[in-house]
Amino acid sequence: MIKTFDKYFIKLFFKKILLLSGIFFSLIFIMTILEEITFFSDTNSEFYLPFLIAFFDAPTSLMEIFPFILLISAQLFFLEIIKKKENQLIKINGLDNFYFIKTLSICAFFFGIIIITLYYPFSSKLKFLYFDIKNFHSKDGKYLKYYSSNGLWIKDEIEENIYIINGATKKNEFLENVFISKFDKKFDLIENISSQKVDITSNKWIIENPIIFKDNKQIQSKESIELISHFNINKINNTFRNLNALNMFELLKLKKENEIIGYSTEEIDMHLLKIISYPIFFSIMVIISSIIMLNIKHNKPYLFHVLLGILLSVSIYYINNIFGILGLTDKIPVYLSIFFPIIFLSIVSLIGLIRINEK
Repeated sequence: MIKTFDKYFIKLFFKKILLLSGIFFSLIFIMTILEEITFFSDTNSEFYLPFLIAFFDAPTSLMEIFPFILLISAQLFFLEIIKKKENQLIKINGLDNFYFIKTLSICAFFFGIIIITLYYPFSSKLKFLYFDIKNFHSKDGKYLKYYSSNGLWIKDEIEENIYIINGATKKNEFLENVFISKFDKKFDLIENISSQKVDITSNKWIIENPIIFKDNKQIQSKESIELISHFNINKINNTFRNLNALNMFELLKLKKENEIIGYSTEEIDMHLLKIISYPIFFSIMVIISSIIMLNIKHNKPYLFHVLLGILLSVSIYYINNIFGILGLTDKIPVYLSIFFPIIFLSIVSLIGLIRINEK
């Protein structure tokens, strides 16, 4: 009998997840299409491209709201079984409220594993294709940045000149061991600039103690010169900000490369930890949803508890974002920024579980 219950309730729960996922995917897809139509309106591209890249982008956006989807799916699950009085049938057969929580949380945990192992590699590949197409049609294609074992490489176009910039390492707001080649529009070399340290805090770079080579001659310069660039410290740090376009192996490779050349890996660490924590996070969201729904009072409508769950999920989303910002700005350790909200929610869930099983 218990196995029959398991199959029925697991199937019902996953139906709710698929239903909500489909609804939110459709909404994201439609909103993205509208945005991409605006982007491609100034290009001579094929009419289907906005629809294609909207499809490529939607899975990544959907992944960001999966915790919310899990919470609402659990609420819809309980609304249905309470309406059909199937929760009372469970108690008649000797099971308690904890049976539902255990079944749904285990399902959520395995769903998180599926997301990590199957869905995320698929969505990251689509996101990569999205950026590939978008960058090809972007007007900013002349501004390029690339990391290699030789450090950071930047191609920048300033007024009528083209700059190829190489910085061996980055330390705080400085590029170190920098070599800049300045070309005209025909790509004829104008001059080379060498410097041990360049301040890239703003778009007005300060090149300290530069050594300038022009017409095969070394030219003495001031203690510092300025260079107006399209890049600054924030833009350079955010080169790989959309890490969703990289799969797990590529993220680990990028982290190793950044460590070798002295670039920050905090955002990569946060992204990896966030993905790895999905199974636990999903389970906690389902447990919280279960506690809310199993505490339904007869004098309050079901809609009240659903809205309470939505409000709670939105609050959790913003709390996660706040801790993420604190982690990226070095206010708290990266690991704490990811796991503190999970630990806090786990404690809240545990208190709720102790109370709910008494009902």
